[in-house]
Amino acid sequence: MLGVSVDTLRRWDRAGRIRTRRDDANRRIVPAAEIDRLRTAEAEHGLSARNRLRGTVRDVKVGGLLAQVELDAGPYRVVAVITREAAEALALAPGTPATAIVKATSVLIER
Repeated sequence: MLGVSVDTLRRWDRAGRIRTRRDDANRRIVPAAEIDRLRTAEAEHGLSARNRLRGTVRDVKVGGLLAQVELDAGPYRVVAVITREAAEALALAPGTPATAIVKATSVLIER
């Protein structure tokens, strides 16, 4: 319901960000009211993502239903494939300021 992993819930519990109680087997129980509180807070503050890379659009390549967006974000170059409709709605073009929001549990690269 919160869109986070069990490990994240454990970290939040240890940090005091979420209120839990323990059952007889010492498992964490998160009351529904607490989930509602967190969902409301997230909706008020936008996305919950740690990795926000602010930068400038370097290039946008549109083809069919998709658009490839290249962003210069400090020392990083981020390339994302998004829908053409999203690129148009955001009015992405070279020189436009934009933010890449990375929300993933894992990235695997192998050779």
